[in-house]
Amino acid sequence: MTEPSRSVEIERKFDVDAGTPVPDWSGVPGVASVSSGEIRHLDALYLDTDDVALAHSGVALRRRTGGPDEGWHIKGPLVDGARTELHWPLGEGPDVPDTVSRVVAEYTTAPLHPLARIVNDRTAYALLDADGGVLAEFVDDHVRTTDLRTGDAREWHEWEIELGPAAPVEAAARETFFAAVTDAAFAAGARAAGSTSKLARALGR
Repeated sequence: MTEPSRSVEIERKFDVDAGTPVPDWSGVPGVASVSSGEIRHLDALYLDTDDVALAHSGVALRRRTGGPDEGWHIKGPLVDGARTELHWPLGEGPDVPDTVSRVVAEYTTAPLHPLARIVNDRTAYALLDADGGVLAEFVDDHVRTTDLRTGDAREWHEWEIELGPAAPVEAAARETFFAAVTDAAFAAGARAAGSTSKLARALGR
């Protein structure tokens, strides 16, 4: 299997009621247009050790089908508001590929077991600048999860917005951008996110 691609994820999350219209982004600095919504069906299996060693390290391992980045993912710990994400293609079969296992071994060498399943019906929109560059991707998510240790099922709606390649580089400009995003999301009916990640919420955290 090939070496992983690497990206840095900087995002904000919001809780929202089902059916809430998407925000008006016209007041967000730099946003000149918004793409039409792209429908994605995402189905992810998360794995961890019996004592959830990865989660305790702030790390998540998943195998996800659907969407433009389907495959194996390792999300690293949150550092200064950002996470590094490694991505490998799906490959063949459900077993963790050796190349993925070698990275996981930096955190634990204990056996891995299914931890949670997260199924997400997503509509994704690109927030574009005047040159057509992607400032951010906004997603409207209908999430259904199962904690595979207990069988507990949960369901909710949320919004996420993640910086894109044309996003502001300076920290102050990014904060101004996210402040405007938050204002637009709250004006549309969103609330502050009640959990740090889909996986944490799936596990009742």
